[in-house]
Amino acid sequence: MTVTDSPTTAPFRPLGSPRVLAGISAGRALTWAEHRAIHGTPALRARAWLTDAARAVNLLGRGGASFPVVVKIEAMPLGGPMTVLVNGSEGEPASYKDRALMTVAPHLVIDGALVMAHALCASGVTIAVHDHLAHAALTRALAERPDAGTVVLAHTRTGFVAGEIRAVVTGLNTGLARPGGRRELPHDHGLAGRPSFASNVETFAQIAVLARLGPAGYASTGSRDEPGTSLVTLVGDVVQPGVLEVANGTPLADLLPGRPDAPVLVGGFHGTWVRSTAGLTIDRAALRASGSPLGAGVIARPLAGTCVLAEVAAVSHWLADQSAGQCGPCFFGLPALADDVRAFAAGRGSDAQLLRRAGQVRGRGACAHPDGAAQFMTSAIGALADDIAVHRAHGSCGRPPSSIFPLPRRTS
Repeated sequence: MTVTDSPTTAPFRPLGSPRVLAGISAGRALTWAEHRAIHGTPALRARAWLTDAARAVNLLGRGGASFPVVVKIEAMPLGGPMTVLVNGSEGEPASYKDRALMTVAPHLVIDGALVMAHALCASGVTIAVHDHLAHAALTRALAERPDAGTVVLAHTRTGFVAGEIRAVVTGLNTGLARPGGRRELPHDHGLAGRPSFASNVETFAQIAVLARLGPAGYASTGSRDEPGTSLVTLVGDVVQPGVLEVANGTPLADLLPGRPDAPVLVGGFHGTWVRSTAGLTIDRAALRASGSPLGAGVIARPLAGTCVLAEVAAVSHWLADQSAGQCGPCFFGLPALADDVRAFAAGRGSDAQLLRRAGQVRGRGACAHPDGAAQFMTSAIGALADDIAVHRAHGSCGRPPSSIFPLPRRTS
């Protein structure tokens, strides 16, 4: 299992004409002058304009839920104090697209936040971030800009569940980064109790691009159903691991040439294992309809000749350890599920028991962690049926464990 402290050192590249990665080379952050030469100054828009534009291009959030941006805008009040919150607390170990974006294109993220703050007449912008490289890049970027007087950086806890938006809000308000419940949403109760427009880093970068290009320009690339581009993190047996900007609608097979029957994880540690990427594209609605949502934007394929079950078991136990400890189905259920997955790797295991336990945790937590972790585990058992059969017959497959996923070092 690879252990990494700073995943933002991975390469960044576009597939086709770049937008959010425009001008990026060698992983160096663009200066304010370089950024303006490429993107100009922020294209500030009225609320009605931004609402109509987000609807016209079906702009979806680039976080795990892929929530429509227009719905978030319309949920914000039409007056009174409110804030904008940029969630840069990327807790998904296999994903580093947001940390990469903050590190190499911090000005574009700030642009998007200022565009939204102007449209909503918000009093200020808070960027929540824990990664030290991203924090340093944003600090330098804010110092360069003449228009960043209302933007503040806030340190957040490192952690998988602690990076969920409701946990971020609770952490900034109280110091305890735990989800406040599925019904407690930032547009109702955000920073300091005020309504907050909250989304992840890439969403704000896309908002900046939309405001500059307009709906027609934004929709000049991508698919009909989901115009624009997306950042994905490619992991494992891929042409080049790292952060890739692709046009929406790009077939997954284009990102994973060869080995058409190899298992692939779509979406990250809350994602879905599939045995074939045939017919799958970078299209959030289509992927969700197929049962394999894009989630955190991770596309991972284990290396040939390795034991995938061993790594699935290791990640499953790490996921169980990430529980915030406030919900019984998560605190007790995920360790039991992880033990079930370990049993499969040891040549035992019961499909019926795993599925029964997964049903007991889904939909019963204060956040989506138990649902996502259960999806990771149950889909792996389905996609790796041939591997499980070999383990059951021989006790193991005799291959070295897969080791493509970075897991942070424990701090306690």
